[in-house]
Amino acid sequence: MSLRANRVGEQMKKELGDIIGRKIKDPRIGFVTVTDVSVSGDLQIAKVFISVLGDEEQRQNTLKGLAKAKGFIRSEIGQRIRLRKTPEIQFEFDESISYGNRIETLIHELNVQNKEED
Repeated sequence: MSLRANRVGEQMKKELGDIIGRKIKDPRIGFVTVTDVSVSGDLQIAKVFISVLGDEEQRQNTLKGLAKAKGFIRSEIGQRIRLRKTPEIQFEFDESISYGNRIETLIHELNVQNKEED
């Protein structure tokens, strides 16, 4: 990924956090954290990785709400970041957090088992 794409991604991450947190009033959208933004080298597509607090239903509702607000979010990004063309936004869940939690739980369980065996 190019340096420019990285810089655009970081700027978008900052702006998206503000836009989603303050500007969108959709009740379906829960507590969202933008964990990362990956922008393609040609700056055409931005994959926005999000983490949502809550169960699977809340996660899906949040994704639907964000998909509905995509046009508004994109126009806000376009106003805040000066680019010739604002990247197309794709929202995806950041599975790395739940994956990390799962690994942490497994390590904890192994430690407990080892202590019981000693």
